[in-house]
Amino acid sequence: MTSKNTTGNFQENLWRGEFGDAYVDRNAVDPDMLAARTASWSEMLKTVAGAPPKSILEVGANIGLNLRALRRLSPAIFYALEPNEKARARLVADQVVDKGNALDGLASKIPLADGAVDLAFTAGVLIHIHPENLLASIREIHRVARRYVVCIEYFADKPTEIPYRGHNEALFKRDFGGFYLDNFPDLKVVDYGFFWSRMTTLDNLTWWVFEKQP
Repeated sequence: MTSKNTTGNFQENLWRGEFGDAYVDRNAVDPDMLAARTASWSEMLKTVAGAPPKSILEVGANIGLNLRALRRLSPAIFYALEPNEKARARLVADQVVDKGNALDGLASKIPLADGAVDLAFTAGVLIHIHPENLLASIREIHRVARRYVVCIEYFADKPTEIPYRGHNEALFKRDFGGFYLDNFPDLKVVDYGFFWSRMTTLDNLTWWVFEKQP
């Protein structure tokens, strides 16, 4: 098993490099999977139907499987934050987002202004952020989201590290919804739920939709 050294940014180097490129190659646009993601987003967007977001940012978009599903459901302007160059090129080539909206960066430093988008979300991304950097990352997500924050991640009652494809310090599970609420008292839970892999063909994912309160 490999792990980060004490001074380097192991996670950033992992996803920007060959490991991240290989992840891009593994993520095909499968019609069945895209249909499953569309169904899951349809369920989550019902909770904000009274004031649907006009702009949406995915933090850690990879090739944009979630954004491709969202484009079927929403006329919003879409943004993608992604550290891997190969993934960003794919996002633009496939017209998932406009070139200027495919942003190079990490969750801990999002190159957008405060409240720049109506909704910001992660899907299977916070699990790959080291606990030491997690608070800084969700602060940035909270900062750029004008109204809604959506979190879709693996769940564990207690923070748990799991080896991931031959690496230590690359996958961490916890109660991410509780972590948001513990750190941002202005967030209200609009809804939450669970996507069971046996019924959705997605991973076993817990999701939360938060709304900022004035």
